[in-house]
Amino acid sequence: MTLTALVPSSIVREAEDKREATRKLGYVARAATVFRADRLVVFPDREGERRLGGEFVETVLRYAATPPHLRKDLWGRRDELEYVGVLPPLRVPSMTGSESDGSGSLTQGIVTEVGPDGRVRVNCELQHPVSLHVPPGMEVEEGARVAIRISSREPVRARIVDEPVPGFDVSHTDLEEALGRADAGVTIATSRHGEALTTSWLPQLASRIEREGATVAFGSPGRGLPAILGVDVEDAVEPVDGPGFDLWLNTIPRQGSEVVRTEEAMFASLATLTLTE
Repeated sequence: MTLTALVPSSIVREAEDKREATRKLGYVARAATVFRADRLVVFPDREGERRLGGEFVETVLRYAATPPHLRKDLWGRRDELEYVGVLPPLRVPSMTGSESDGSGSLTQGIVTEVGPDGRVRVNCELQHPVSLHVPPGMEVEEGARVAIRISSREPVRARIVDEPVPGFDVSHTDLEEALGRADAGVTIATSRHGEALTTSWLPQLASRIEREGATVAFGSPGRGLPAILGVDVEDAVEPVDGPGFDLWLNTIPRQGSEVVRTEEAMFASLATLTLTE
């Protein structure tokens, strides 16, 4: 299955400063990692943004998703990354271990340039970026993470292999486009105004998600999905109808706080929706 989490560009709208905003995004990245999300998509909510918007959110999340040994070379020094020292470690399992230098070791790299004739430039754990062929039928774009099989380091012999890479990819796209992907699976909007998720309903829903995958959308502090999408909520007890979603769910039906933070909602929702039999 494919699991995609959608968060708005206004997710850090209530953070007091850049440091707190960075810390918040660190927990968003942790949630995506813990529950094995394949993609973390930032969708635009311009009206809800304040000092820090979509570019900041996407940059910090991309940095967090980058393997630690590649961060310095790929990112250098940027204003958005001033406080990345507060990011919690994701501890994504290594494919072979970064110390491995034996023949046939499998590692991951970041595509930094897409060239002609099916070749791309990749930064990985090798000393310098390398130009490699893309396997037939495999499509990659700049910023994509790819699996690399290293057969020799002196001289360098490596190739891209079409295998799953641990961790998640970060992208920025419209909500409609993200929901319309062929692999979107069950599309779910999380909201306190949605239908309460119960223990009697959960087995059927979890089984469907395990078969089809899921795309789960979250709101921002003080600005939930109904406000972002312009959906009128006249009765908070009834499920909300909205464009593009299969379900509107209240995954925390007994919430004790007036506001559930986005990162808290991600942990609570994904923990429930990714249960298996």
